[in-house]
Amino acid sequence: MELIQQAYEFLMTAAVVVLAVMIILSIIRSILGPGISDRIIAVNMIGTMVIMVTAIFSVWLNENYLVDVCLIYAMISFLGVVVLCKVYTGVYLQRKHMKADLGAIEDNLSKQGVEIREEEEVKP
Repeated sequence: MELIQQAYEFLMTAAVVVLAVMIILSIIRSILGPGISDRIIAVNMIGTMVIMVTAIFSVWLNENYLVDVCLIYAMISFLGVVVLCKVYTGVYLQRKHMKADLGAIEDNLSKQGVEIREEEEVKP
């Protein structure tokens, strides 16, 4: 039984070390990434790996509350990536001199020369 426990501890230690190295590489990628989209993906990867490390610590330390921390962190990470994508979309549209408001589709299509047809009302 003790041999199995040592194998589990070795496996969890190795997983945490590998994830820590990957987090460091993702931080480097988020700083040096050639584009904003690469940086957003790197930030999302960091969040996912932190969730995995926390889940491993939950099993390793036998602390159930860390699973709740994982769930809360997953929601916060998801919202952070959504906000970053929204900001990136706004910056992209601004660089392309397109509007990013409610009438954006009609304005952008009219700039491209696409004709917008109004749907006719169907009378019973």
